[in-house]
Amino acid sequence: MARSVQRTPGRNPRRTLSLLTSVVILVGAAGCGGGFSDDKGAAGDSTGEVRMLVNITPNLTKSYWEGLVKPFEEANPGVDVKIEAPTGSGVTDTLPQLLAAGNAPDVVETLMADKVLAPQMLDLTDQAWTKDTPLVEQASLDGKVYTVGVGQQAQSLVFYNKDAFAKAGISAPPKNLDELTAAMGKLKAAGYLPLQTAGDYVTGLQLLQLSDPSIATKYPDWYQQVSSKQAKVGETLRPLLERYESWIKSGYVDKNALGLKDVGAQTNFLSGKAGMYIMGSWFVRTADDAKPKFDLGVFAAPTEAGQPSPGPQGVTMAAPYMVLKSTKQRDLSVKLVQWLVTDKTAVQSQLAQDGNFRKGYTDKLSPLGKQVQDILDQAPKQVAQGEGYGANTLPQGFNGEWNKAVQSLYTGKSAKDVATRIDSWMGSKS
Repeated sequence: MARSVQRTPGRNPRRTLSLLTSVVILVGAAGCGGGFSDDKGAAGDSTGEVRMLVNITPNLTKSYWEGLVKPFEEANPGVDVKIEAPTGSGVTDTLPQLLAAGNAPDVVETLMADKVLAPQMLDLTDQAWTKDTPLVEQASLDGKVYTVGVGQQAQSLVFYNKDAFAKAGISAPPKNLDELTAAMGKLKAAGYLPLQTAGDYVTGLQLLQLSDPSIATKYPDWYQQVSSKQAKVGETLRPLLERYESWIKSGYVDKNALGLKDVGAQTNFLSGKAGMYIMGSWFVRTADDAKPKFDLGVFAAPTEAGQPSPGPQGVTMAAPYMVLKSTKQRDLSVKLVQWLVTDKTAVQSQLAQDGNFRKGYTDKLSPLGKQVQDILDQAPKQVAQGEGYGANTLPQGFNGEWNKAVQSLYTGKSAKDVATRIDSWMGSKS
């Protein structure tokens, strides 16, 4: 995704394992004969090996992870944290393979528990240290804690070229979607592409990120209402789809954007060709590294006219960790995860390395990063984004289907067509 690495839509770790459903029964059966003293894994010894499956990217290298856990190993002589890279295309593909082979790691990073994953994960609800970790309550499932994280990723952000805004006569960032549309008209008249987008996952992701504040304000229990069929995704998002359709027709986004990769979109925006770019907080690191020649700022995604501004901020958990129930090193694994998400030095390292945020960790933030932290702090509440997590979820695969549906607006489909397609897809998953 944005930054120097490509990510999955919404940077949402909850990409639950298409193969895992068939694996659950196998692992459960294997666990029954494992000789564990209880249903929470074997306690293990005070020394030994802990295997941790992690996400590997150009900045989250294996050597980075090994350096990260070295202080933990030094503080616990005889403990060896073995960093394992995915053997498939990512953690999502690798974990079900390891589970099926009866060779699961002790700790997994990147994924978040859902109703399929949770039975394989250790229940951490009774661990007092989890209570102060970011989004732990939102990510809980049926009142139980399986996933704990290092920080947050803000999703509903609009990065903007302050110089372009000044040239276009826009005195302040838009607070509602009507003002946003009006600003786009002024930017186009001033010679800028108003909103930078791209193909890949970017098209649909941006619209989801933009929708979060308005939807969460109008439908505070949107996920539950969708789940109980009191509300339909397509219908609730249709006004925004209609607005986006008008932006395409007005030339406020590039009509040929689907042929552009995410890196190209970043380059266009950071070179000063576009006025705005909707993206998650991980883009801060890309922007800081690029050192654009214009004054770069960021504002919270606008709400619908008449709604309070700023609205709720879409967020996802950064660097989520879980302990496998099948572990034979339960106590060491839990101790490691606790250290990863509570030790100040370890937390600061992970936040900085992957461009994430956490209240109270602002000393090393860039000016742009501090603006993002202010947006997080000022949001009236933080809400799930896209497919969601914990009790707030849409069917697996929604992000991808939504992305394809939104992209069809560029090839002649109407907002009504897209809304109908999404609601039909949701109906097929019920």
